[in-house]
Amino acid sequence: MTIHHDKMAYGKLDPLQEELSLEKLNAMADLLNEENAGERSAEGEGAGAGKPRGQVRTEREKMLAGELYDPSDAELTALRTRVRKLARAFNDTDEEEEEQRQELLHAMFGDCGEDIHCEPPLRFDYGAHTTVGEHFFANFNLVVLDCAPVKIGRQCFFGPNVTIAPPCHPLLACDRNIRRAPDGHWFDYEYAKPITIGDEVWLASNVVVCGGVTIGDGAVIGAGSVVTRDIPARVFAAGNPCRVIRPLTDKDKMRMPGE
Repeated sequence: MTIHHDKMAYGKLDPLQEELSLEKLNAMADLLNEENAGERSAEGEGAGAGKPRGQVRTEREKMLAGELYDPSDAELTALRTRVRKLARAFNDTDEEEEEQRQELLHAMFGDCGEDIHCEPPLRFDYGAHTTVGEHFFANFNLVVLDCAPVKIGRQCFFGPNVTIAPPCHPLLACDRNIRRAPDGHWFDYEYAKPITIGDEVWLASNVVVCGGVTIGDGAVIGAGSVVTRDIPARVFAAGNPCRVIRPLTDKDKMRMPGE
């Protein structure tokens, strides 16, 4: 039995120099949610459009297109097995084995920039569907369930116990329940939504980012937040569900050494 649980429109907010009320920020977030939903719908309609008519798409292609798919598929199982072996090797490394850690990280991520650091333990569903920019740091116990594309920008910092969670399950039990395939094995249908995290984003400890979410450049997400909707650029947001608290401004600038 297989149970698998495991665009950026922000130029319109650039830069946040005016004093913005919480109501206006939330209105902006609502607008971005509507626009991004429309864009993702269009992307979903175009996914796999290059396939010749009548050709059956793979379960991986369905998964990445945001459609219902069977996670017990042999190709998907092999990809999960591969990254779990790599993650196990990475999580068993010592601090002195930095070169080996870098090799394993580059093997796990679909693509990554230079100077990326993750504290073990680290977990992926596939790894191959996650890209990350340069100068990335993740503290202990990062979990990335990349059943849909996960894009992480440059100079992003993640606190301990961050979970990036594109997977979704049908709400109705009749759609969600385990079922038997024609060959006799048991499986469930799932789907997933992509996640995009912009440049210079900080996710504090125990943040969960849910499928379909975009977080704008320079945003800070407070500890323990569950991000279920798009967050604009250069704001502090927190809570469950996560909401914009206030914009980040020059008043937040700290005096750095040498300044």
